[in-house]
Amino acid sequence: MDDAALLSYCLAKPGAWQDEPWEDDVVAKVGDKIFAFLGATSVGLKCGRTREEADELVRVYPEDVSASAYIGRYGWNVIRFGGAVSDNELYELVDISYEAVVSKLPKSKRPTA
Repeated sequence: MDDAALLSYCLAKPGAWQDEPWEDDVVAKVGDKIFAFLGATSVGLKCGRTREEADELVRVYPEDVSASAYIGRYGWNVIRFGGAVSDNELYELVDISYEAVVSKLPKSKRPTA
């Protein structure tokens, strides 16, 4: 898995679009909300409603998953590419992050699939 493949997967989601809100930082958004922070070696995703839920993934993959800086307390994790997290699980985590963000959008801003 690499950042380009994961970006393509993210952008195939209904209503998803690429943005660069900070110089050289690529994110995938739905509506006006980020659901994936894409880096060259890792991705940041919403992995739980709370830090406690997101920590389950950290416990399973302590070498490859960590709490995101600044937003980790809201259930965001950083997942390293090429580690123990399989590509299929990474795609599932993108799906979870996307759905979590879409569910918080006002109904008028939710994409129609």
